Amino acid sequence: MDAFYASVEQRDDPSLRGKPVAVGSAAARGVVAAASYEARTFGVRSALPSVTALRRCPDLIFVRPRFDVYKAVSQQIHAIFADYTDLIQPLSLDEAYLDVTEDRRGLGTAWATAKEIRARILAETGLTASAGVSYNKFLAKLASDHRKPNGQFAVTPDMGAAWVETLPVSRFHGVGPVTAAKMQRLGIETGADLRAKSLDFLQQHFGSSAEWYHQIVRGIDERPVNPNRERKSSGSETTFSRDLTEDAEIEAAVLGQADDVWEWCERTQGFGRTATVKIKYADFQIITRSRSHTAPITSREQLHAASIALLRSVLPTPKGIRLVGVTVSNFERGLAEPLPLFGHADMA
Repeated sequence: MDAFYASVEQRDDPSLRGKPVAVGSAAARGVVAAASYEARTFGVRSALPSVTALRRCPDLIFVRPRFDVYKAVSQQIHAIFADYTDLIQPLSLDEAYLDVTEDRRGLGTAWATAKEIRARILAETGLTASAGVSYNKFLAKLASDHRKPNGQFAVTPDMGAAWVETLPVSRFHGVGPVTAAKMQRLGIETGADLRAKSLDFLQQHFGSSAEWYHQIVRGIDERPVNPNRERKSSGSETTFSRDLTEDAEIEAAVLGQADDVWEWCERTQGFGRTATVKIKYADFQIITRSRSHTAPITSREQLHAASIALLRSVLPTPKGIRLVGVTVSNFERGLAEPLPLFGHADMA
């Protein structure tokens, strides 16, 4: 979906259309959950502290999130998907992989299937979606961003490897900012640069990830679309446009990531007993703080409390922070007895 949360708000409130909109809170401790395309032209992005977003775009309009509405729309969209295939692997409320090899509706091509799905989403929800069409998940994911918003792009088998070579490695799904920076230090800027490196070289510098990089740069990804994939953890992290040093800003960012994680937990009814906070400093040092409990985390407030308790074990910060993340793991399906508020953090 295109700018999903913000687009839902603009759909439901015509006065917001064509204006820079952020879903979130404008409070000093607020964080942007989603930004409209009008806001993105000013550099406003999800997980950005609200005070920073307002500095970049003084006319930014903040709208409180309505997760119940977003979930209802997501269910509409998944009902459309189900008319075309049973092989649906959700990534979030607004994104999923679909394997349409069976061609249930006799449309002839995956391109035609994606086009019809997008048209139905627009007709039934009033929202636009973009699609990537390809012969594997890695390429479809890359292609889905190529013609946003409201577009689709296909990567065919005869163009897959050559197309990947033209892209910057920072765009590759699974290559985060730290890995991209490391690749650049090794002279790897594009897919072509990555392909030129031997498997031995990649293993020397990237260890267990080397085989993955060696495969995807050749357009190879054998992972199936798995509708029954069991998640071992749910996490969210963000890299800031500038290093954060103020406790309030850092705590606001952690709460924003916790909200992203809780959205998934609530939607899937997957409740974990272990909360982890990740911090990456300006010098790229990474630390994590984690704590496991006897009962699952079963509310947003509990996850907030757990995340802040873990974070405060390393505050005040001795140096700038460039990234924070929150993860819940050790899942138990379904509700459990509420967990009490958290005490001291353990080191992980």
